[in-house]
Amino acid sequence: MNMQDTPERAAFRARARAWLAANAPGFAGTVRHRLHFEAASSAEEYGKAEAESVRAAQAWQARLHEGGWAGISWPAAFGGRGGIPAEEAVFAEEAAAFDVSVGPLLIGLSMVGPTLMRHGTGEQCAEHLPPLLRGERVWCQLYSEPEAGSDLAALRTRAVRDGSEWVVTGQKVWTSGARVAGHAILLARTDPDVPKHQGITYFLLDMSAPGVEVRPLRQMNGSYHFNEVFLDEVRIPAGNVVGEPGGGWKVAHATLASERAMIGGGGGAKAAALLELARARGREHDPLVRQAVARVHTLDEVLRVLGLRMRAALDQGGPPGPEGSIMKLLVARRAHVAAEAGIAVQGAAGVLAGPGAPGGGEWQQQLLSAQGLRIGGGTDSIQRNAIAERILGLPRERPADRDVPFRELLARRTAPAGPGEGK
Repeated sequence: MNMQDTPERAAFRARARAWLAANAPGFAGTVRHRLHFEAASSAEEYGKAEAESVRAAQAWQARLHEGGWAGISWPAAFGGRGGIPAEEAVFAEEAAAFDVSVGPLLIGLSMVGPTLMRHGTGEQCAEHLPPLLRGERVWCQLYSEPEAGSDLAALRTRAVRDGSEWVVTGQKVWTSGARVAGHAILLARTDPDVPKHQGITYFLLDMSAPGVEVRPLRQMNGSYHFNEVFLDEVRIPAGNVVGEPGGGWKVAHATLASERAMIGGGGGAKAAALLELARARGREHDPLVRQAVARVHTLDEVLRVLGLRMRAALDQGGPPGPEGSIMKLLVARRAHVAAEAGIAVQGAAGVLAGPGAPGGGEWQQQLLSAQGLRIGGGTDSIQRNAIAERILGLPRERPADRDVPFRELLARRTAPAGPGEGK
């Protein structure tokens, strides 16, 4: 595969760079802004800073839309530029140099948008896609539950049809950005009498609907990025079902594939920031530091090339494939390796954290946050299973409960243990 720009792509890169040079400086800092509120002293303080970050991202997305650079690879019929994923990647590479981001909007732009274009109705696309491109709507993802994380199909949130509406009751957890999101994609069980993968429906939810309650969760890095969401008889119009009732698992897979591609393509190059830190500390000629920078640079390049290969496949019209699992694994590893190296370069100062630490404690925050990358969007073990089965062609493990109706599975799990059981 030729990794060099074609003449057409080089021309596109030049246009993107020129536009960014003229427009991005006034929006610089939205990437690093997130780090300034990672260790907020309270949920309220974090919420205010998170809302400020959303406003900054929305302003930048609005400028992209005004300039014709929003939805670069989205079809023109959906309001996009009608380009190819490789052009989207080129623009992202160029934008990284200007320290701008639409981070809080990525769930909508990179997950909800592609899912609706593939599985949504014309009415759903018309209602939600244009505001996404204009930066007007923030989305969150209501998938995981207290007892349905890696085994997402074990979810218990229930939706019951009532005339032209569905009534939803349940609990979701580890929801990113739920306090600032106006809309959500939601998985709920609509038929408990079929096997667990078959009775799930995919909904679009207005987060301001009566019965929705969001509670922030404090993380080990001091932030409140994740939340738990309680749904108490929340009414959702039947027109907000994406795909068919009971067919939500297929739609959810499309969203998860987009999420892994998004995570795999995120983060930007880490080696440059590490080298900048080494120079600031006067250690750029230290052999151990140079070795650490080289290790991170290697991961940067592997991810860049994998991203090009994946986008080349997408250019041919295919959906995100299992390559996204490889990228997600490597992104998590790179984040950990880079953060550890950044702390080591600081020497004794590396034990400090918080706003008063060197660099505002940025590398320390990255190290704590890196652990979550091994879980969110599918754990490392799930990604390895996907690689083994879908790339290496190893036999697929057939779960013993795959054909058992969910109601029966639930009864087994909630039944009291018999004599000698559970010991």
